[in-house]
Amino acid sequence: MQLNKFTDYALRILMYISQPKDTPYTIAEIARDLRVSQNHLVKIVHFMGKQDWIITTRGKGGGIRLNAETLNLNLGYIVRILQGNSQIVECNTPPCVLRNNCGLKGILDQALEQFYQSLDQYRLGDVLDQSNASKVATSSPISLINL
Repeated sequence: MQLNKFTDYALRILMYISQPKDTPYTIAEIARDLRVSQNHLVKIVHFMGKQDWIITTRGKGGGIRLNAETLNLNLGYIVRILQGNSQIVECNTPPCVLRNNCGLKGILDQALEQFYQSLDQYRLGDVLDQSNASKVATSSPISLINL
C-alpha cells in the first residue's frame, strides 16, 4: 500500500500545524518548511477545511489552525477519507483477461482492510511526539514526520 501524495502531504500538514503557535500558520510558511508546492497545499488545505479538520481564516491575521477535535480522529478514518476509493489493483480499466479466475484482488482488498484496521488503533494525536513539541519552534518540523 502506498499513500498518494495528497494523503502524504495532508498528514504532514496536520502534524505540522498541531504544534502550538501564537499566530495562525500560512500556506507559504507550511510550503517553505515542508518543501511542498503552494499549489498542492492550497487544494489540500481547502479539502481539510471542508472536513472541519482545520480552521481557516481569510484576511489580515488569518491563516490555518488545527481543529482540536482532529487530534482525536483515528488515523484509519483520516487516511480512508484522504485516499478516497483508491484500490491496490484495478481489474476493469483496462479489463483484465484473468479477472474471472483470479483470487488476487480479493486477497489484496483484504490486506488493504487490515492496513486500515491497524491504523484505526491510533489517533492523530498518538503520532505526535509530545516530548519534541517544545523543540519544534526552533527545529525543523520534518523531524516529526515518520511516514
